[in-house]
Amino acid sequence: MEIAIETEILDEIGILIPNSKYYMETQANNPLHGVKLEQIVTELEAYYGWEYLGYTIKIKCFTHDPSIKSSLKFLRRTPWARTKVENLYLSMLSKKR
Repeated sequence: MEIAIETEILDEIGILIPNSKYYMETQANNPLHGVKLEQIVTELEAYYGWEYLGYTIKIKCFTHDPSIKSSLKFLRRTPWARTKVENLYLSMLSKKR
């Protein structure tokens, strides 16, 4: 028996909107929920340093004249690199606990 979960609902005038209760429940266990990319990069740089970040994730914004600004610009446009950075951040969080 399958149970249907309404992920979207209609408002009074018939516009489809996300069901906020559903999204709040699904994001409750997501450690990245509400964490901005800038915070992730800043915390990683403070914890590991640019040298280690460049060694671990081989992207130029970490190895050649690294900065938060250049890293954010690259990561926002490059999904595969952002995924690697987010995974490293999750790994860092688990080590801190």
